[in-house]
Amino acid sequence: MNRKVVSIVGPTAVGKSKLGVEVCKAFDGEVISGDSMQIYKGMDIGTAKITNSEAEGVPHHMIDIKYPDDTFSAAEFQDRGRELIEDIFSRGKVPVIVGGTGMYIQGLLYDYSFSDTPRDHVKSERLARELEQDGKEKMHERLTLIDPDEAERVHPNNTKRVLRALEIYEVTGKTKSEHESLQQPPFYDFRMIGLEMERKVLYNRIDQRVNYMVKGGLPGEISNLLEKYPKETQAMKAIGYKELIPYLEGEKELEEAVALLQRNSRRYAKRQYTYFKNKLPVEWYEVTEENFAEKVSLILSDLEGFLMLPEK
Repeated sequence: MNRKVVSIVGPTAVGKSKLGVEVCKAFDGEVISGDSMQIYKGMDIGTAKITNSEAEGVPHHMIDIKYPDDTFSAAEFQDRGRELIEDIFSRGKVPVIVGGTGMYIQGLLYDYSFSDTPRDHVKSERLARELEQDGKEKMHERLTLIDPDEAERVHPNNTKRVLRALEIYEVTGKTKSEHESLQQPPFYDFRMIGLEMERKVLYNRIDQRVNYMVKGGLPGEISNLLEKYPKETQAMKAIGYKELIPYLEGEKELEEAVALLQRNSRRYAKRQYTYFKNKLPVEWYEVTEENFAEKVSLILSDLEGFLMLPEK
């Protein structure tokens, strides 16, 4: 039985979902979403979930498995993702991991243990007291001085993750980013395909996508979520949701909120590039809107060679 995995990564709005469907159609595959926000039910427009028509009958997993007020972690993604991979293998199909959440994908594809760093409850309790005393902004500033990469990935409101990163540094003397960058052996025989696009073109696509989301009902989607979940819920702090809440509360004009969402989305795309280019063995393919179909054909040809080779 062939036990090979394909992963498709890259920044938001570059075309990962479309390529994932084409790969699955060509090689009898099934998609496992590698997106940390598409797991949440009711968060469809703002996370750019693939529609039934776009999926073209290809099964997609790890979508709509949680409610927005549920907890979720990279460790749970790893456990669930590996169960899905084994299930897909057992049916003679190819697992295709598609998404832009680098830490989730890295933890799934490598022999990485999220429980390696021990807990120190004395330190964690002290840090919690310091949070109450100094506030979340001060604690995030402290993390920025120690581990700027992790601080850029974590919003100050995500105090649990901020405190955990500070605790890891105090316990081990190494930052969370340093722990994650340590080379781990691959858990699977995999090929990682990355899509990239000229920055100005990509940023224009991101801006257009945001406009499409807003016109397509994103404010209404957020209003419906706010009727069920408090805005302090971690999922509601995601890009695509947090920016429009002030508009819905009458504190900002729609144009200002949309501009902020576009800016944050562009910045997120830049962070995604940085993560994948620095931490994972990605084979990059530069695409344009005009040559996308041609590049898909090239990628399928390259993947055929990988999938036909004996396992390592």
